[in-house]
Amino acid sequence: MMWEIDLKEVPFEADVRELLMAFYPDGADVRVHGHKEKDCYHVTVDFANDEAGGTFSFPASGDRFAEKCDIKRELYKVLSQHEGRTLPWGTLTGIRPTKLAMQGIDFKKVFLTSDEKIKLCFDTAAREQKVLEKTDFENGWSLYVGIPFCPTRCLYCSFTAYPIALWKNKKKNYIDALCREIEEVSKIMSGKKLQTIYMGGGTPTSLEADELRHILMKIRECNDMDGVLEFTVEAGRPDSITEDKLKALRECGVSRISVNPQTMNQKTLDLIGRRHTVGEVAEKFRLARLLGFDNINMDIIVGLPGESIEDVEHTMDELENLGPDDITVHSLALKRAARLSEEKDRYESASPDAVSRMIELTKERCERMNLKPYYMYRQKNMAGNFENVGYAHEGKEGIYNILIMEEKQIIVGCGAGTTTKIPIDGGLGGVKRIENVKDPQVYIERIDEMIARKREINNGTY
Repeated sequence: MMWEIDLKEVPFEADVRELLMAFYPDGADVRVHGHKEKDCYHVTVDFANDEAGGTFSFPASGDRFAEKCDIKRELYKVLSQHEGRTLPWGTLTGIRPTKLAMQGIDFKKVFLTSDEKIKLCFDTAAREQKVLEKTDFENGWSLYVGIPFCPTRCLYCSFTAYPIALWKNKKKNYIDALCREIEEVSKIMSGKKLQTIYMGGGTPTSLEADELRHILMKIRECNDMDGVLEFTVEAGRPDSITEDKLKALRECGVSRISVNPQTMNQKTLDLIGRRHTVGEVAEKFRLARLLGFDNINMDIIVGLPGESIEDVEHTMDELENLGPDDITVHSLALKRAARLSEEKDRYESASPDAVSRMIELTKERCERMNLKPYYMYRQKNMAGNFENVGYAHEGKEGIYNILIMEEKQIIVGCGAGTTTKIPIDGGLGGVKRIENVKDPQVYIERIDEMIARKREINNGTY
């Protein structure tokens, strides 16, 4: 059951749809109709079975941001009154709230955001600014290297990722193309200072140790590493981590890794397609510590199918016992490309109230571990209109995580499915994007084109 939206001359259908999604992630019989008369927009909201809805109007001022906020605010009031509940972020459905906080926007007045989320947003923005004091937006750049392979595909995953078993005999071709792109990008960016490196995916550690070493050494050989503040590799899936691979990362100067359980409840790991045990998570984390990694991130997801607040509490107990330097708490978002979205009727999902309690629990437990919020982002189709937050010890914050959200520094993506982002006027004028094709085989075949696109960075196109 989906919504009916007919706004005619009211140009905010996408914004209305996002707000309806926040209230009704599984759809609902709600009709939103609108039209324009002279210098005013008029909108009517109707509910199923002729339940009372509402009609509201707002001026067509020509200020698109103000108009967008007006329609979402008035629609929110109608939906909130009808449902008898509010959303933690109010009308805000954008993915980078800290960017708005840095612009000094009044969240309470403009977005009807709760006091708790306003505090979280502004506290996070303040820490972001402090961490970013180390970076050079004008003369610096960051490198993202994409490894689009995984041991298996998780139930909730929508990323570009291909089963590594199917690429056993073709990995070399991908690695060769990737290394060639890295080499050419390093030449293109030679006039700027490389500051952060992030290898993600997929699961980079689905590659063998010598394959990882080959790529990482190519990065080192082609770039001046003296100005690099952070070198991150997502080890990600514990079932892909070995001692040899961790040693290869250490030899190549990797300073930060992720060991991501998503949950520390075995029943959920089995359900979502994670082919590892809870015990393996702890084992691989401790192995990384033993080998000298002193900045380890762990990701968890709240709102996974069938999980209760007690399950989330158990996950936080286990993480506290391990003592990671950084915990990223994700709220489950149903992406169209994920199997969970296609098969959601088969799984029990947590209510928005339950997810809210889970998020509050993770916040309290991170505070108890002396982990402070330092970056935040939100996703479309996030049930309950929640957020993803990174918590870290001081000095262990993931710099690249902030840069990718704040979009103030050039980030060049190498590999299949990656995106290069070039800020315009320091990010105030938006961001230009250069996309690489997603399919690894097509990427290999069109590598010359992928490299040629990057040359536009310096020829004045962007």
